[in-house]
Amino acid sequence: MNNEYLKQKRVFSFSLGCDKNRVDLEHLLYSLKEYGFKLTDNIDEAEIIFINTCAFIEPARVEAIDVILTAISKKKQGIAEKIIVGGCLPQRNLDELKASLPEVDYFLDFKKNNEIINVIENLYDVKQSKLVEYATKRVLTTLPHYAYLKIADGCSNSCAYCAIPRIRGRYRSIPLEDLIKEAKDLVSGGVKELIIVAQDITRYGLDIGSNLIALLKELIKIKDLQWIRLHYLYPELVNDELLNFIKNEEKICKYVDIPLQHIDDTILKNMNRRSSENDLRCLINKIKTNYPEISVRSTFIVGFPGETRKQFKKLCNFLKESKLENVGFFPYFREPNTKAYFYKKQIPEYIKRRRLKKIQNLQGDIALFNNISKIGEVHKAIIDYYDEVNNYFVARTEFCSPDVDFCVIIKDEVKVGEFYNIEITDVSEIGYKGVVK
Repeated sequence: MNNEYLKQKRVFSFSLGCDKNRVDLEHLLYSLKEYGFKLTDNIDEAEIIFINTCAFIEPARVEAIDVILTAISKKKQGIAEKIIVGGCLPQRNLDELKASLPEVDYFLDFKKNNEIINVIENLYDVKQSKLVEYATKRVLTTLPHYAYLKIADGCSNSCAYCAIPRIRGRYRSIPLEDLIKEAKDLVSGGVKELIIVAQDITRYGLDIGSNLIALLKELIKIKDLQWIRLHYLYPELVNDELLNFIKNEEKICKYVDIPLQHIDDTILKNMNRRSSENDLRCLINKIKTNYPEISVRSTFIVGFPGETRKQFKKLCNFLKESKLENVGFFPYFREPNTKAYFYKKQIPEYIKRRRLKKIQNLQGDIALFNNISKIGEVHKAIIDYYDEVNNYFVARTEFCSPDVDFCVIIKDEVKVGEFYNIEITDVSEIGYKGVVK
């Protein structure tokens, strides 16, 4: 088979896991497209299936295996010719995967994503092309008006429950000039909102002689970029300089995603978190008092080893007091090769489920109170899409991140991807109802 014939092959991709993983896939898809492959949204048309896996927790690995089995079924039906599995799963138990899934043609190390063309050429016994450089351009898998900008890979925080450092390695910042080029390419393609992501964006640049604010100062210079949203700021590095920058820069969304994980000192220490209860309370109180325009999103783990009813109740009381705008909860998953895996006093699954349901219901009541309090406010919002089933448009204010936070239902005639001033008129099943002002 020659290169020109190979280029007629169609590729279908699955993207699993976090938005950092999504960015990796988008770079890879651009390389495939530039080579000449046809990208398809229909798996039944694809000769090549690429699966970008997540392996962070057991449910993610189960999902990844299910998707791989779906791809294998397509291969057995004579539809797919080659299956390539990338992302995080090949970094865990690779030998076991190869033995149990022999139908997979290649397991790709995410650190070698730029070799994807050569991998496929090898699989088809085609003369190899010159190794492609890492693509700063991407094929977006999000809505066309927003994109995630991954500014670092890996993590050096060593939280006791997390396997990411073992999977992705230590924290490595992407050079500022590469990020600015990538951002400009995205904006020139129609992106109006950039969502900054990494395992910990507050650590950006500390390993390469730069910092997060230096990056943000360059990003806000990009013409036609209207919103910059910050995800995953670890609490110990959220300082007044950063908060003042967020407050005073028009393009920076007044929104911070700060994973707190718990509030009890013993639990935080056992999690190997750097902040204490007092640190976290002082930070949230400071934001609420000195920066009331900034909305706080956070995540918490329930059922961590040794968590007592008293410690769980303390977490619930903290939520009642802080009234955070958007919150996500996760039950603790006992992950192999993590420090917490070996902790005694593992919490039974039924208790985790019970606590998870209780705290979700509690936060639901808090969210309803917060949402009602916003009725009558007017906010700039971007129209994400039209819901044909329910006959309304779905919009997001700067306090709402895609897929995870409350949205606004709009029944006015508006244009997807454009900004409007929206008055909040009521609460709805997805957050709010609003009208264009």
